[in-house]
Parts: sequence; structure tokens; C-alpha cells
Amino acid sequence: MPNKPFKILLNVILISNIFFTAGFASVNKTPQTLYRVYIGGKSLGLIKSKSSLEKYIDKRQEKIKKKYNVSKVYVPDNLDIEKEITYSNNILSNEKIYNKIKDESPFTIDGYTIKIKKVSSNNEKKKKDEYITLYVLDEKVFTKSVDKTVRSFVTPDEYNAYKNNTQKKIKDTGKYIENIYIQNDITVKKSHIPSNAKIYTNKEDLSKYLLFGTTDKQQQYTVQEGDTISDVAFANKISDEEFLIANPSFTSADSLLYPGQTVTLGIIKPQFNVVEEDHTVIKEEKNYETETRYDNEKEVGTTETLQAGVKGENKVTQKIQKINGETVNIVTVNTEVLKEPVKEIIVKGGKQSSYSRGRGGVTSGYGNAIATKGEWGWPATCSSVSSPFGYRWGVLHDGTDIAGCGYGSNIFAAQSGTVVKVASKFDNGNYIIIQHPNGFYSLYCHLSGFNVKTGDYVEKGQVIGFMGQTGYATGVHLHFAIWYGYPYYGGHAYNAMSFY
Repeated sequence: MPNKPFKILLNVILISNIFFTAGFASVNKTPQTLYRVYIGGKSLGLIKSKSSLEKYIDKRQEKIKKKYNVSKVYVPDNLDIEKEITYSNNILSNEKIYNKIKDESPFTIDGYTIKIKKVSSNNEKKKKDEYITLYVLDEKVFTKSVDKTVRSFVTPDEYNAYKNNTQKKIKDTGKYIENIYIQNDITVKKSHIPSNAKIYTNKEDLSKYLLFGTTDKQQQYTVQEGDTISDVAFANKISDEEFLIANPSFTSADSLLYPGQTVTLGIIKPQFNVVEEDHTVIKEEKNYETETRYDNEKEVGTTETLQAGVKGENKVTQKIQKINGETVNIVTVNTEVLKEPVKEIIVKGGKQSSYSRGRGGVTSGYGNAIATKGEWGWPATCSSVSSPFGYRWGVLHDGTDIAGCGYGSNIFAAQSGTVVKVASKFDNGNYIIIQHPNGFYSLYCHLSGFNVKTGDYVEKGQVIGFMGQTGYATGVHLHFAIWYGYPYYGGHAYNAMSFY
């Protein structure tokens, strides 16, 4: 019994000695210079030589070299190798470190990292800078792809004339391109790029991505008897311009299709904005005013033209800005009157006969408002359409954008009716809705101010507001729309141009 505590103490000393001896075996008597490997900030262990690990990795990655036709493979981007002076003798082999690395992060190769800064659209609130990141082995692949993408939005002849400085001067009417540029900030940096990323090796694939936002095969359509480019485009929720971009063999929306022909229906999703700024001179018709007189000697419903109206003509100089082929702003810088319009004068009967009274006569002032072609007045002082009714990038643009009239220019009621809405909205900006007979409504958006209030009855051609840039509007313009049924709430939008 007296020897028991002594035995326990001896065992403790022996066990401690074992641990001390084991620990001492992994510690050097003198410090040595090693290298600690970190990946993503996490230590993987110590190695003897940085260069030997790098050579080992390069030797093991023959598959990557063959795939991309490169001569060297490098360590992952998030791998750090730092010199460390230590007493530790716990050194890992290159193979063990390699096996830890290959499952954590991709190895890298020489190439270029491209960052394209996203440009927020009108209907997006910018929270922070966002970038699209692309990788190429050869910088020329990117520059050639950019050039090919730009050519998708500018006609070849115009683009070549602009690049070669051979554009013709305007003698009477015409256009020349003042500037073409990419709106986004783009950086191209030579770097080690991850071998497991999507690396573009040819301009065809990269151009496709820059234009469509994907390299997947685009939807195809087989042309049927009677198809036109406009019909096919609208039925598949793309614009005529998008159709032509996706099918560069066609030169215009009037190009003929034939049954059995295969066309591409890809929705354009450009990865950067190509801005084109044009100087144009056009001849523009000036609508005449109509003066209505009443003769109580004539029966209600009779109309006589006392003086025929004649349209005038103006020579208009404009600055036009396009983004990815779509006109976003028109600024008129000069207007020369070539011919003044001649006012139309009509005489309408005001005499109520027993027959007309029996039929109810003119009701609520709506009797002369007919929602048919040719009966609607133009809602602005200018006639330039910056963006037509139709699909663009998969979304229906439910109105016609009219621009070039200038900020604060008059906006007119396109038809007689009752003002049912005068309000402001985050997308429409300041807007007016007028109710017309037969279930039709007209909508006027992005106004700078109002000249009417809800409940007012307005005549066709009456000033109801002023052109502006409120809401989601790239430039000063009027978004004009004609609806059957109340706009957006069960109503159906029509192409307003079909009423003129």
C-alpha cells in the first residue's frame, strides 16, 4: 500500500516524458526559413520552397495547358505564400499541399480580366456599382468583339464612313454621325485568370454574349406564307430593329420573307450601351389648324368645308441620340419655315330639327368625337417619333414617343373628351388621361406641367399640358397612347399611329 502513490507519480512522469519527447521531435534546435501557404486566408501548412511548389503545380496541369494552348499554369488567385522563420520542423510535401489546393480554388493562366461597369436604366434605383466580368486569353478577341457588337447597331456604310472620316456634308437634308462611343466604363487588365471560368477564345462567341447576354442558341422560327418581318417580330415580342440585329442578312423591315425560311428571334440584351449621336436635317410637315363655325340655318349633322386645309412644311435641324439603336432623345436646334400651313374652315349645322331631336341630338358634347382613322389630332407641336409602339427587349412599349418639340412646348388633346385623371406617378411622371366616346382613352405622360384639371371637358386641339421629362424619361418627350378601356386596368393599348 505505501508504494501505490509512488507508482502513480512514476506513471505521470513517464507519460509526460513521452509527450515531451514527441513534441521535441517536431521542433528544430535552431530556427529555419520556411514558407507558409494560405488559401483564402486559411493556413494549409509549411513548405520548404515557394518556387518548387509553383513548378510542381505547373507540371501537374498539362490538361489545362492543352485546353487553352498555354505554356504555364499558376497558383490560384487567392493563394498566398509567405516567408516564415520558425523552429517548427513540420514540413509538408509539395504533393500534399497541391492536393489541398486543387479542391479549394482553381489554378490560373495568363490572360486578361475585363470589367464592364453596368449603367443603371431609368427604371432602376442604383444601389451600388455593379460589374460584368469577362476573361479572354488575347486582348484582340475583346476589341474585335466590341467592334462587331457596335456594328450591330450602326449600318455598315455609315459606320465605315464615320471611322474613315469620309461622311458627306449635308446639302439640303440628310444626316451625319457626330460621335459613337460606349457609355459604360470598361477596364482591361492583364492578369492571371481562373482556369475554371468561362474564357472566351474567339470573337464569335464573345460577340454573341455581348449582344444577347448569353452564348446559348437563340430561338429559331420557320417563316410561314404571308409573314412579314414586322408581324414575326411583334408576335415574338421583339422590335423590328432587334429582328434586323439578330438577322443581319436583312437590310430593312421591308425586306421580303419566303415560306420555309429560318430566322433568329433572340431578344437583344446588350452588355454595354453603344451611344450614337447624329446631326440630322429633315423636312417636316406642319399640320394645319381647323376652325369650326356653326350655322343655325343648317341642320345638325351637316358639315361643309368653307376652306380646305393645306399642310405647311418646315426644315428642321435636330440632334438625335440613340442607345443600342433605339432613339432616346431628340433636340431641335433650328426650324426654318418653308411653307406656312393654310387653316381649314368647316361649317357645321346648328339647327335642331324634330328628326334630330327625336334621335337624341348631340349628347354630352361627344357627338363629333369619333375614334376612327383620320379623326384624331396630333398631340404635339412637332412630329418626330423617337420610339414607336411595339416590343423592345421583350417588353411592350404601349405608346408612341414624340420628341424634338422642346421642353415646355404645348401638348394638345388628340380628341374631345373628359379629363378623368391628372396625376403624377414614378414611371409616367406627370400624366393626363382623357376619356373619349366609344370606350377610348388617350394618355399623355412625362409632362412638365398641366393646363387642365380632373373633370374638365376639353376640345380636340386644346392645350392640356406641356412637354417635359418627368418620371422614367431619358430625354424630353411625350409618351402618347390610345387605349380601348381604361389604361392598364383591363384596357387594351392600340398603336396610336393607326389612328392617323
